[in-house]
Amino acid sequence: MQVFKYPNKRESGQKAAAQGAALIKKTIAAKGTANIILATGASQFEMLEALTATEAIDWSAVTLFHLDEYIGLDDQHPASFRKYLRERFEAKVGPLKNAFYVETESGTPEEVCQKLNEQIQAHPIDICFAGIGENGHLAFNDPPADFDTEAPYIVVDLDEDCRKQQMGEGWFPTIDDVPRQAISMGIRQIFKSKTVILTVPDDRKAQAVKGTLEGEVSNLVPASILQNHDDTSIYLDAESASLLSGD
Repeated sequence: MQVFKYPNKRESGQKAAAQGAALIKKTIAAKGTANIILATGASQFEMLEALTATEAIDWSAVTLFHLDEYIGLDDQHPASFRKYLRERFEAKVGPLKNAFYVETESGTPEEVCQKLNEQIQAHPIDICFAGIGENGHLAFNDPPADFDTEAPYIVVDLDEDCRKQQMGEGWFPTIDDVPRQAISMGIRQIFKSKTVILTVPDDRKAQAVKGTLEGEVSNLVPASILQNHDDTSIYLDAESASLLSGD
């Protein structure tokens, strides 16, 4: 895993976006299309702002998948990840080749997963943009995460730390308002991405960053699995890197 540290979250987000934009352009040039994953949450604000402002990307050649969505929230709820991506990404870049969202109201959770599984299996992922949760989660794979399932999308239970993070970031007024389940891309599916670009700012992520980079690979720190990935870059600011050895 390549580790990049910058003084503040704006610079780290911009650098992550620059790497991703260059890879999207290179992939489109090589094969005419690019398949990407985008994450949501406060950690992605600066990266997405920079990515959507990048010139000369043919977004009409890009297919988008997103990582996860709450079960029980419609796409107009302020905390909806579909709403987040449509407003912060899709509305800024214009029409995509395709966008596959986790449409949780379109059937039972199992039916939604099955449809997404078929779609993503037909679109091998070139670049995954993601973050790390305060509890070390990757997407909504909270500890102890399932490192074994091959299903691309799965139904997951959200642990207390994850739900507190969502409230703490301001997406929900109280912990009781945070859903207890979600549909999430699984760990092994994320791992299949050719390139993973992690943007992880803020001191509240410092312990998770240390566990991800310096601890053993463990499903108790789900993002640590990316130590074994062939092409992962993590972009940190001074605060999120503050607990790393030598810092």
